[in-house]
Amino acid sequence: MVRYLNLLALGAATLTATAAIGLAPVQAQPIPAAKTTHVSQGSTMPVPYPESVETPEQGLRVATFNASLNRGSEGQLKQDLSSPDDPQAQAVAEIVQRNAPDILLLNEFDYDAAGNAAGLFKKNYLSVSQRGQAAIDYPYVYLAPSNTGIPSGADLDGDGVVGGAADAFGYGDFEGQFAMVLYSRYPIDTANVRTFQEFLWKDMPHSQLPATYYDKVVQGVLRLPSKSMWDVPVKVGKETIHIIAAHPTPPVFDGPEQRNKRRNHDEIRLVNDYIGGGKAAAYIYDDAGVRGPLKPGSKFVVVGDLNSDPAAGDSDPSSINALRKNPLLVDPLPALSTADFGRGTDGIMRVDYVLPSASLKVSDAGVYWPGPGQSGSELVEGWPPPSSDHRLVWVKLDMPG
Repeated sequence: MVRYLNLLALGAATLTATAAIGLAPVQAQPIPAAKTTHVSQGSTMPVPYPESVETPEQGLRVATFNASLNRGSEGQLKQDLSSPDDPQAQAVAEIVQRNAPDILLLNEFDYDAAGNAAGLFKKNYLSVSQRGQAAIDYPYVYLAPSNTGIPSGADLDGDGVVGGAADAFGYGDFEGQFAMVLYSRYPIDTANVRTFQEFLWKDMPHSQLPATYYDKVVQGVLRLPSKSMWDVPVKVGKETIHIIAAHPTPPVFDGPEQRNKRRNHDEIRLVNDYIGGGKAAAYIYDDAGVRGPLKPGSKFVVVGDLNSDPAAGDSDPSSINALRKNPLLVDPLPALSTADFGRGTDGIMRVDYVLPSASLKVSDAGVYWPGPGQSGSELVEGWPPPSSDHRLVWVKLDMPG
């Protein structure tokens, strides 16, 4: 998020200036053929399940961490991770090793179709002891394309120019910037993964889409997820746990139309509708064209940087609170703070979530935020911190044998 905020600052200043002079609603420009993106087959080929079923002996740890492992140019993250010497990656890896989650979602991890960066982070950092911590191995990795950096062909930010980071389907200087990756100690059922990258905002009934800001042509192409939303089934013992992963857009850097605030609200609502099911979720379709929500009775865990605090900040809290209060899940409330955006107490917020289904038993939960002088505090102290402005959030689940 630190690098994300810096990249957005200039665009935000421009948008504020144009809004002050009464910016007209966005008008569509000729839209070129959308760039075709596909899930990387090399990264998501189904992996044969082990002959023996492995069940956690001491519970299943599921974690989310906005690791801020994003870079300003395409390929830079891969280059930085090609050796084991990147200080930020070392700090992020040490935090992961100290918490040792069994399933881990990393937000703001730049995507490349071959999965090179994800593989290098695993090989050169997670699988290597960081300052005496036990190395951690994740045999299973899932990644897929992100809307960030994909040209929309429209002037989404209303600056009179088509192109650039702010006119992509999701803010990004290149395709896959600020994406996400899932690591797992347990097999990922890739054949049954569902992704929702191309779901159109206009197709959500009663949405907050600013229809007076975006014209009909723009509405016809504008996707709701700023990155994507995933349903990744993980086989843990005899159970299938659906990891519902997302990273909605920050609800800031817009104008009086509040397009980002509205989008953040509806991205979270999409997650809530998907797990809630019923007729209210019949509108949902995935990137393969399959319609409908998560199958009723499924065990799941919602994970990600949802960019919305229930009681503070610039988001519309109604959406995150509706998700937290969904009777199909539980909010373990490990802490009321998961990020520090460097603005004193006003910048400390809860925006990162691990929310298991009510059918899963929570035995423990926490946020990795050691206090001054405690072991590991140097990984999160200062501004900017050596790792990320977000903290790793985890939940421990009891799993039947």
